[in-house]
Amino acid sequence: MTMLDFVTWTFNPEIISSPVAVRWYGLMFAIGFWVGYEIVWRMFRHEGAPEKWVGSLFIYVAIATIIGARLGHVFFYDWAYYSQNLLEIFNTRAGGLASHGGAIGIVIAIFMYSKFVTKRSPLWTFDKLVVPVAFVGALIRLGNLFNHEIYGGPTDMPWGFRFVDNLGYWMNGAEPVFTVPCHPTQLYEALSYLLLFGLLMLMYWKWNAQRRPGLIFGVFLSVLFSARFVIEYVKNVQEPWEIGMREAIGMDMGQVLSIPFIIVGVLLIVRALIRPAMEMQFPNEFAAVKK
Repeated sequence: MTMLDFVTWTFNPEIISSPVAVRWYGLMFAIGFWVGYEIVWRMFRHEGAPEKWVGSLFIYVAIATIIGARLGHVFFYDWAYYSQNLLEIFNTRAGGLASHGGAIGIVIAIFMYSKFVTKRSPLWTFDKLVVPVAFVGALIRLGNLFNHEIYGGPTDMPWGFRFVDNLGYWMNGAEPVFTVPCHPTQLYEALSYLLLFGLLMLMYWKWNAQRRPGLIFGVFLSVLFSARFVIEYVKNVQEPWEIGMREAIGMDMGQVLSIPFIIVGVLLIVRALIRPAMEMQFPNEFAAVKK
Protein backbone atom coordinates (compact mmCIF):
# COMPACT_ATOMS: atom_id res chain seq x y z
CA MET A 1 0.00 0.00 0.00
CA THR A 2 1.27 3.48 -0.80
CA MET A 3 -0.17 6.88 0.06
CA LEU A 4 0.13 9.45 -2.69
CA ASP A 5 -2.98 11.13 -3.99
CA PHE A 6 -4.89 7.98 -3.08
CA VAL A 7 -4.44 4.63 -1.33
CA THR A 8 -3.64 1.57 -3.43
CA TRP A 9 -5.20 -1.25 -1.41
CA THR A 10 -3.39 -4.57 -1.94
CA PHE A 11 -4.38 -6.28 1.28
CA ASN A 12 -4.85 -10.03 0.80
CA PRO A 13 -8.29 -11.15 2.10
CA GLU A 14 -6.76 -14.42 3.29
CA ILE A 15 -4.65 -14.69 6.42
CA ILE A 16 -3.59 -18.19 5.43
CA SER A 17 -4.57 -20.08 2.29
CA SER A 18 -3.69 -23.66 3.21
CA PRO A 19 -4.45 -26.24 4.35
CA VAL A 20 -7.71 -24.39 5.08
CA ALA A 21 -8.31 -20.80 3.94
CA VAL A 22 -8.80 -18.37 6.80
CA ARG A 23 -10.02 -14.90 5.87
CA TRP A 24 -9.79 -11.60 7.71
CA TYR A 25 -13.56 -11.25 7.30
CA GLY A 26 -14.13 -14.43 9.29
CA LEU A 27 -11.63 -13.34 11.93
CA MET A 28 -13.36 -9.96 12.31
CA PHE A 29 -16.71 -11.70 12.71
CA ALA A 30 -15.30 -14.11 15.30
CA ILE A 31 -13.68 -11.31 17.32
CA GLY A 32 -16.92 -9.35 17.22
CA PHE A 33 -18.93 -12.35 18.39
CA TRP A 34 -16.53 -13.03 21.27
CA VAL A 35 -16.38 -9.38 22.42
CA GLY A 36 -20.16 -9.07 22.04
CA TYR A 37 -20.71 -12.13 24.20
CA GLU A 38 -18.44 -10.74 26.91
CA ILE A 39 -20.19 -7.37 26.93
CA VAL A 40 -23.69 -8.84 27.17
CA TRP A 41 -22.47 -11.34 29.79
CA ARG A 42 -21.26 -8.45 31.96
CA MET A 43 -24.52 -6.53 31.47
CA PHE A 44 -26.64 -9.52 32.45
CA ARG A 45 -24.47 -10.10 35.50
CA HIS A 46 -24.65 -6.39 36.39
CA GLU A 47 -28.44 -6.61 36.48
CA GLY A 48 -28.62 -10.00 38.17
CA ALA A 49 -30.06 -11.90 35.21
CA PRO A 50 -29.51 -15.70 35.05
CA GLU A 51 -26.28 -16.66 33.32
CA LYS A 52 -27.91 -19.22 31.05
CA TRP A 53 -29.92 -16.44 29.41
CA VAL A 54 -26.74 -15.19 27.72
CA GLY A 55 -26.08 -18.42 25.84
CA SER A 56 -29.71 -18.70 24.78
CA LEU A 57 -29.66 -15.12 23.49
CA PHE A 58 -26.69 -15.69 21.20
CA ILE A 59 -28.18 -18.86 19.77
CA TYR A 60 -31.37 -16.95 18.89
CA VAL A 61 -29.41 -14.02 17.44
CA ALA A 62 -26.93 -16.11 15.42
CA ILE A 63 -29.65 -18.15 13.72
CA ALA A 64 -31.88 -15.12 13.11
CA THR A 65 -29.04 -13.05 11.65
CA ILE A 66 -28.06 -15.66 9.08
CA ILE A 67 -31.62 -16.47 8.02
CA GLY A 68 -32.76 -12.84 8.05
CA ALA A 69 -29.76 -11.53 6.12
CA ARG A 70 -30.14 -14.20 3.46
CA LEU A 71 -33.89 -13.75 3.04
CA GLY A 72 -33.42 -9.97 3.08
CA HIS A 73 -31.15 -10.21 0.05
CA VAL A 74 -33.53 -12.62 -1.68
CA PHE A 75 -36.69 -10.55 -1.21
CA PHE A 76 -35.36 -6.97 -1.15
CA TYR A 77 -32.71 -7.13 -3.85
CA ASP A 78 -33.10 -10.07 -6.24
CA TRP A 79 -36.55 -11.68 -5.96
CA ALA A 80 -36.93 -11.67 -9.75
CA TYR A 81 -34.06 -14.17 -9.96
CA TYR A 82 -34.78 -16.27 -6.89
CA SER A 83 -38.49 -16.59 -7.64
CA GLN A 84 -37.45 -18.57 -10.72
CA ASN A 85 -34.60 -20.42 -8.94
CA LEU A 86 -35.91 -21.25 -5.49
CA LEU A 87 -33.18 -23.75 -4.64
CA GLU A 88 -30.57 -21.03 -5.15
CA ILE A 89 -31.90 -19.36 -2.00
CA PHE A 90 -29.94 -21.99 -0.06
CA ASN A 91 -26.74 -21.45 -2.07
CA THR A 92 -25.00 -19.02 0.27
CA ARG A 93 -21.59 -19.73 -1.29
CA ALA A 94 -22.50 -17.38 -4.12
CA GLY A 95 -22.92 -14.56 -1.59
CA GLY A 96 -25.93 -12.39 -1.01
CA LEU A 97 -26.65 -11.10 2.49
CA ALA A 98 -28.55 -7.94 3.41
CA SER A 99 -27.96 -6.15 6.72
CA HIS A 100 -31.54 -4.84 6.83
CA GLY A 101 -32.82 -8.40 6.56
CA GLY A 102 -30.49 -9.43 9.36
CA ALA A 103 -31.85 -6.59 11.51
CA ILE A 104 -35.45 -7.71 10.90
CA GLY A 105 -34.46 -11.28 11.75
CA ILE A 106 -32.93 -10.16 15.04
CA VAL A 107 -36.04 -8.17 15.97
CA ILE A 108 -38.25 -11.22 15.43
CA ALA A 109 -35.80 -13.40 17.37
CA ILE A 110 -35.74 -11.06 20.37
CA PHE A 111 -39.53 -11.05 20.59
CA MET A 112 -39.44 -14.86 20.62
CA TYR A 113 -36.55 -14.89 23.11
CA SER A 114 -38.45 -12.53 25.42
CA LYS A 115 -41.59 -14.65 25.27
CA PHE A 116 -39.96 -18.04 25.79
CA VAL A 117 -36.82 -17.27 27.83
CA THR A 118 -36.76 -14.04 29.84
CA LYS A 119 -40.53 -13.39 30.17
CA ARG A 120 -39.59 -9.68 30.15
CA SER A 121 -40.21 -6.80 27.78
CA PRO A 122 -38.22 -7.13 24.55
CA LEU A 123 -36.85 -3.64 25.21
CA TRP A 124 -34.94 -5.01 28.21
CA THR A 125 -32.99 -7.28 25.88
CA PHE A 126 -32.68 -4.83 22.98
CA ASP A 127 -31.09 -2.20 25.25
CA LYS A 128 -28.25 -4.61 25.96
CA LEU A 129 -27.87 -6.47 22.71
CA VAL A 130 -27.50 -3.42 20.46
CA VAL A 131 -24.44 -2.14 22.34
CA PRO A 132 -22.07 -4.86 21.05
CA VAL A 133 -23.97 -5.07 17.75
CA ALA A 134 -22.58 -1.62 16.88
CA PHE A 135 -19.06 -2.95 17.54
CA VAL A 136 -19.67 -6.10 15.51
CA GLY A 137 -21.00 -3.99 12.64
CA ALA A 138 -17.78 -1.97 12.60
CA LEU A 139 -15.65 -5.13 12.45
CA ILE A 140 -17.77 -6.60 9.66
CA ARG A 141 -17.25 -3.46 7.59
CA LEU A 142 -13.50 -3.80 8.16
CA GLY A 143 -13.88 -7.35 6.89
CA ASN A 144 -15.54 -5.93 3.77
CA LEU A 145 -12.54 -3.62 3.36
CA PHE A 146 -10.16 -6.59 3.50
CA ASN A 147 -12.36 -8.33 0.91
CA HIS A 148 -12.18 -5.36 -1.51
CA GLU A 149 -16.00 -5.14 -1.54
CA ILE A 150 -18.90 -2.78 -0.78
CA TYR A 151 -16.94 0.36 -1.63
CA GLY A 152 -18.18 3.67 -2.94
CA GLY A 153 -18.11 5.64 -6.15
CA PRO A 154 -15.16 7.53 -7.67
CA THR A 155 -13.58 10.33 -5.66
CA ASP A 156 -10.64 12.74 -6.02
CA MET A 157 -10.21 13.00 -2.24
CA PRO A 158 -6.71 12.04 -1.00
CA TRP A 159 -8.16 9.18 1.05
CA GLY A 160 -9.70 7.50 -1.99
CA PHE A 161 -8.90 3.79 -2.29
CA ARG A 162 -7.96 1.85 -5.42
CA PHE A 163 -9.25 -1.67 -4.88
CA VAL A 164 -8.27 -4.82 -6.77
CA ASP A 165 -11.02 -5.30 -9.34
CA ASN A 166 -9.97 -8.79 -10.48
CA LEU A 167 -9.60 -10.11 -6.94
CA GLY A 168 -10.05 -13.82 -7.65
CA TYR A 169 -7.52 -13.83 -10.49
CA TRP A 170 -5.07 -11.70 -8.51
CA MET A 171 -5.22 -14.10 -5.55
CA ASN A 172 -4.32 -16.89 -8.00
CA GLY A 173 -1.23 -15.11 -9.30
CA ALA A 174 -2.47 -12.68 -11.98
CA GLU A 175 -1.44 -9.04 -12.14
CA PRO A 176 -3.89 -6.81 -10.26
CA VAL A 177 -6.37 -4.62 -12.12
CA PHE A 178 -7.25 -1.64 -9.96
CA THR A 179 -10.42 0.42 -9.76
CA VAL A 180 -10.28 4.19 -10.01
CA PRO A 181 -9.89 5.87 -6.59
CA CYS A 182 -13.16 5.27 -4.73
CA HIS A 183 -14.77 6.31 -1.47
CA PRO A 184 -13.79 3.73 1.21
CA THR A 185 -17.36 3.53 2.45
CA GLN A 186 -16.44 0.47 4.52
CA LEU A 187 -14.26 2.78 6.64
CA TYR A 188 -16.93 5.47 6.78
CA GLU A 189 -19.40 2.97 8.19
CA ALA A 190 -16.87 1.31 10.50
CA LEU A 191 -15.90 4.64 12.07
CA SER A 192 -19.55 5.66 12.45
CA TYR A 193 -20.40 2.38 14.17
CA LEU A 194 -17.37 2.59 16.49
CA LEU A 195 -18.42 6.07 17.59
CA LEU A 196 -21.95 4.79 18.16
CA PHE A 197 -20.56 1.86 20.17
CA GLY A 198 -18.67 4.28 22.44
CA LEU A 199 -21.80 6.36 22.95
CA LEU A 200 -23.94 3.33 23.82
CA MET A 201 -21.32 2.05 26.29
CA LEU A 202 -21.37 5.42 28.02
CA MET A 203 -25.17 5.42 28.08
CA TYR A 204 -25.28 2.03 29.77
CA TRP A 205 -22.30 2.07 32.14
CA LYS A 206 -21.99 5.77 33.01
CA TRP A 207 -25.39 7.37 32.49
CA ASN A 208 -27.61 4.41 33.53
CA ALA A 209 -29.77 4.83 30.44
CA GLN A 210 -31.18 1.33 31.02
CA ARG A 211 -33.46 2.96 33.61
CA ARG A 212 -35.40 4.27 30.61
CA PRO A 213 -36.38 1.14 28.61
CA GLY A 214 -35.96 1.57 24.88
CA LEU A 215 -33.68 4.63 25.06
CA ILE A 216 -30.45 2.81 24.18
CA PHE A 217 -32.24 0.81 21.48
CA GLY A 218 -33.78 3.97 20.05
CA VAL A 219 -30.44 5.80 19.88
CA PHE A 220 -28.90 2.76 18.20
CA LEU A 221 -31.57 2.57 15.50
CA SER A 222 -31.74 6.29 14.76
CA VAL A 223 -27.98 6.90 14.68
CA LEU A 224 -26.87 3.73 12.88
CA PHE A 225 -29.43 3.88 10.12
CA SER A 226 -29.06 7.66 9.72
CA ALA A 227 -25.34 7.08 9.14
CA ARG A 228 -26.17 4.29 6.72
CA PHE A 229 -28.67 6.56 4.90
CA VAL A 230 -26.10 9.34 4.41
CA ILE A 231 -23.20 7.08 3.40
CA GLU A 232 -25.38 5.39 0.77
CA TYR A 233 -25.12 8.60 -1.30
CA VAL A 234 -21.45 7.89 -2.04
CA LYS A 235 -21.77 4.11 -2.07
CA ASN A 236 -22.13 1.95 -5.16
CA VAL A 237 -25.56 0.37 -5.53
CA GLN A 238 -25.85 -3.29 -4.60
CA GLU A 239 -27.92 -4.24 -7.66
CA PRO A 240 -27.97 -2.62 -11.14
CA TRP A 241 -31.70 -1.88 -11.02
CA GLU A 242 -31.09 0.48 -8.08
CA ILE A 243 -29.53 2.97 -10.50
CA GLY A 244 -32.96 3.59 -11.98
CA MET A 245 -34.41 3.76 -8.48
CA ARG A 246 -31.94 6.50 -7.54
CA GLU A 247 -32.81 8.45 -10.66
CA ALA A 248 -36.54 8.11 -9.99
CA ILE A 249 -36.80 8.87 -6.25
CA GLY A 250 -33.28 10.01 -5.28
CA MET A 251 -32.68 7.00 -3.02
CA ASP A 252 -31.57 3.40 -3.37
CA MET A 253 -33.05 0.36 -1.66
CA GLY A 254 -30.68 0.58 1.31
CA GLN A 255 -31.89 4.11 2.05
CA VAL A 256 -35.55 3.23 1.64
CA LEU A 257 -35.15 0.32 4.06
CA SER A 258 -33.32 2.56 6.56
CA ILE A 259 -36.18 5.05 6.90
CA PRO A 260 -38.53 2.82 8.98
CA PHE A 261 -35.69 1.97 11.37
CA ILE A 262 -34.88 5.68 11.85
CA ILE A 263 -38.53 6.51 12.54
CA VAL A 264 -38.90 3.67 15.06
CA GLY A 265 -35.68 4.79 16.75
CA VAL A 266 -36.90 8.36 17.18
CA LEU A 267 -40.25 7.16 18.53
CA LEU A 268 -38.48 4.92 21.06
CA ILE A 269 -36.33 7.83 22.23
CA VAL A 270 -39.36 10.07 22.71
CA ARG A 271 -41.26 7.29 24.50
CA ALA A 272 -38.34 6.62 26.85
CA LEU A 273 -37.82 10.30 27.71
CA ILE A 274 -41.45 11.19 28.44
CA ARG A 275 -41.88 8.27 30.84
CA PRO A 276 -40.43 8.31 34.37
CA ALA A 277 -37.16 6.49 34.87
CA MET A 278 -37.40 3.06 36.48
CA GLU A 279 -35.93 2.31 39.88
CA MET A 280 -33.37 -0.48 39.44
CA GLN A 281 -31.01 -2.37 41.68
CA PHE A 282 -27.73 -3.67 40.35
CA PRO A 283 -26.51 -6.70 42.33
CA ASN A 284 -23.57 -7.22 39.94
CA GLU A 285 -23.92 -10.99 40.19
CA PHE A 286 -25.97 -13.60 38.39
CA ALA A 287 -29.34 -14.49 39.82
CA ALA A 288 -30.01 -18.04 40.93
CA VAL A 289 -31.99 -20.04 38.40
CA LYS A 290 -35.21 -21.45 39.79
CA LYS A 291 -35.67 -25.12 39.05
